[in-house]
Amino acid sequence: MAKLYFYYASMNAGKSTTLLQTAFNYGERGMKVSLWTAALDDRAGFGAISSRIGLASDAHRFDAGTDIEARVLEEHAEAPVACVLIDEAQFLTKTQVWQLARLCDGADIPVLCYGLRTDFQGELFPGSAALLGIADKLVEMKAVCDCGRKATMNLRVDESGRAVREGAQTEIGGNDRYVALCRKHFVERTGGDHFPGLQAQ
Repeated sequence: MAKLYFYYASMNAGKSTTLLQTAFNYGERGMKVSLWTAALDDRAGFGAISSRIGLASDAHRFDAGTDIEARVLEEHAEAPVACVLIDEAQFLTKTQVWQLARLCDGADIPVLCYGLRTDFQGELFPGSAALLGIADKLVEMKAVCDCGRKATMNLRVDESGRAVREGAQTEIGGNDRYVALCRKHFVERTGGDHFPGLQAQ
């Protein structure tokens, strides 16, 4: 039976690179994949998934109202879809995560989702929370903090590199807006006492 996978990490862990390599591997064997990314991320140009090392591919776009299940089943009816690959999976809705689960369970199509686990305040994204709850396989990808430890947090910074502690959960940006840090250095950079639960005991 096909499975729903969630590959999660902080920024700069190579999620998009791994997704694009997976798509290439399927294509090399003559197998069709359905690529998806969030409509609100237009940094790479409309319809594209791109990685920091220069790999890129066209992709379908989803927003909160997209029925991904129906769209993939339409594709599948035209030519068999071997795998569905979702970039920026943190922006999925809970409904869309269940749609992806039905593609696995009903159509026997494996779905691989790649995304952030938490936002710049250490809070789960809705899509990530749903995937953590129902995915068959959870895979943590590793990024590295400046200190050499595993980076698990995403620090949002302003134009001067100062920590941003308030704002909307979603703000698109790359290395100019986010820094991957271990928890210790995330707390140090944000002042710790700003976020509930981070106060020193």
